[in-house]
Amino acid sequence: MNGKFFLYPYQEGQVVTLKKTHPCGGKTWKLLRVGAEVLMCCETCGHKMSLKRAALEKACVSVTEATDDGSEKTAGK
Repeated sequence: MNGKFFLYPYQEGQVVTLKKTHPCGGKTWKLLRVGAEVLMCCETCGHKMSLKRAALEKACVSVTEATDDGSEKTAGK
């Protein structure tokens, strides 16, 4: 393959914002496990969902990281 392949380096503990809202109204999800499939938890209702990494790459709008003082900083996505 001649083209470059890019995977965003997701890490456990990051908070991602998805394009579509969850039925509870939340858009932010905390990443619990990262690999070929990603396990994430809704920040609003606590529902856990597994998603293929390729689907997460497509659905993700932004990535934030929780800092030590509880605030969030934006990561580059």
